[in-house]
Amino acid sequence: MNQRGTILGIGILLLPLIALGHDVSGGDRALLENGGLWAYIYVGATHMLTGYDHLLFLVGVIFFLREFKEIVKFITAFTIGHSITLISATYLSFSVNEYLIDAIIGLSVLYKGFENMGLFQKWLKVNPPHLLNMVFVFGLIHGLGLSARLQSFTVDQEGILFKILCFNLGVELGQVLALIPIVYVINLWRQMSSYEPFFKATNTYLIIAGIGLTGYQLWHFFGLS
Repeated sequence: MNQRGTILGIGILLLPLIALGHDVSGGDRALLENGGLWAYIYVGATHMLTGYDHLLFLVGVIFFLREFKEIVKFITAFTIGHSITLISATYLSFSVNEYLIDAIIGLSVLYKGFENMGLFQKWLKVNPPHLLNMVFVFGLIHGLGLSARLQSFTVDQEGILFKILCFNLGVELGQVLALIPIVYVINLWRQMSSYEPFFKATNTYLIIAGIGLTGYQLWHFFGLS
């Protein structure tokens, strides 16, 4: 089987896991209902660690970032973006249809793989938008998805702002824990002769995963399931 066929097969096998990456477990609900602020930090961290769509987007972002300060700059832009919408939308009880926002998040994964492969120039004959600006915009969108998940819990309104902030802190901790091995693997692989096939295979998968995740969420959004 050729490389593209292999990646397609892996993508098909993993798409159900990606689609279920944000499922809210009964254990998490019970933990938040019975635990204190530490419970919100814990659930926020585990939610990001299992949030495959968020992590896939970040994988796409860091592929071209070689210096630590560049990684910090782009991850900070993403963090500021999703913190703004996570905190404000949850505090104001501003809700967005979960399937629709997750479909847009899926498109962000597709977008990053598409951009990394140079397909804006190759297929559309245009340069992609400024990356740092797009990372911030997609951060805002990802934050709405995180807010939708937090609002799906039964949250006692007492001390609601501190609970939201603790959940957001957990998300940041989970993001850092997830990115450390990802950055290490990419930087290690960059020094190997197999990096180019690895780069193409990974970004092909991002495109496939983005299409699959978007289609899956839209299927549920339009009530076709």
